[in-house]
Amino acid sequence: MRVTMTRRTLLSALPLAPLLAGADDGFTSLFDGKTLTGWTVQQGPESAFYVNDGAIVIHEGSGFPTWLRSAKKYENFDFRCEFFIKGWANSGIYLHAPDHGRNTECGMKINLFQKQDHHMLPESIGAVFPVVPPLRVNVKNQGDWNTMRVAMDWPVLQVWINEEQVQNLNVESVPELTHRLRSGFLGIESLSYPLRFRNLRIKELPAKEKWETLYASPADMDKWTVAEGKAKWETIGPVLRADDIGYLATKATYRDFEFQCYIRGSYHHNGGIIFRAESAKSDSHYEIQLHDVEGAVYPTGSLYGFKRAVYPKIQPEHWYLFQLIARGKDCLVRINGENVVDYHEMERTTKGPIMIQAHQANRWIEYKDIRVKSFD
Repeated sequence: MRVTMTRRTLLSALPLAPLLAGADDGFTSLFDGKTLTGWTVQQGPESAFYVNDGAIVIHEGSGFPTWLRSAKKYENFDFRCEFFIKGWANSGIYLHAPDHGRNTECGMKINLFQKQDHHMLPESIGAVFPVVPPLRVNVKNQGDWNTMRVAMDWPVLQVWINEEQVQNLNVESVPELTHRLRSGFLGIESLSYPLRFRNLRIKELPAKEKWETLYASPADMDKWTVAEGKAKWETIGPVLRADDIGYLATKATYRDFEFQCYIRGSYHHNGGIIFRAESAKSDSHYEIQLHDVEGAVYPTGSLYGFKRAVYPKIQPEHWYLFQLIARGKDCLVRINGENVVDYHEMERTTKGPIMIQAHQANRWIEYKDIRVKSFD
């Protein structure tokens, strides 16, 4: 989906304070100019990023999906840095990147590109790639340092490059961005071009999200009860592992909510996330199927018995981000940042527990960072 910026879209963004040179009060440095302390290379070799002459450099021998990840997650913030471009070059700054999954689709990416576009595109520098084009392009691409500021105060996203504003966006006014993560890692993308970065610093702004943790450690098992069956529910630190056949239910009940977790399963696993449940019987609840068989009638992400999912981009034994939003008659399922079910005819409005289903012996499924946001 590509978004054309309209007066309505722009006016829906709330203004932040203007960019002021030297206004660095309350900022924390993210780079000591000498080492990559505070950052880790993800999905690639350790050599993908290195430090030279006071800057973080992307090695030309590394490539997508390799990226450099901050040690800490951030929700709302004011981030600033400088980047150096010479000749053809492409990279990006990740915002709200997930623990696992696709950074650009689960969180957001501000594109870095050398081209001095005259027609604003979703691929231009400063774009929320590849969805929202920038307001203007202002890049020094002949071997010069550029300044960048990213101010995120959900739902408002503002970006400046070389002290000119290139984004002033109400994220919730763009359907493709509405359900992106609101908290996550900062990151630098590698696309095999030797961009450099320096003077990285951040100021955290007040948090707004309020989640209820359902499982982050074994201590959270007092929020659950075995509803039915003989499944084995094993707590392995931050991971909750299910095998065999049975149901684990929350003690609290929910009707309208957002549910989020990370999931991975063995090859051709079988299970589900059940909600608005009167019981474990199939005619008294809704179920989101977890079944990584692309040709199945109801593969992973499907609203079982009602809506088949677009098969998601997942692999056996790899973690993926799972999001379920139930509100009134509407059900939205997102996997790794992709809408796989969007259904608007749910008739059951029963308030009930959220249940995890294990549905086959020797086909384990693991969960972590399970949380819920109630709309009731």
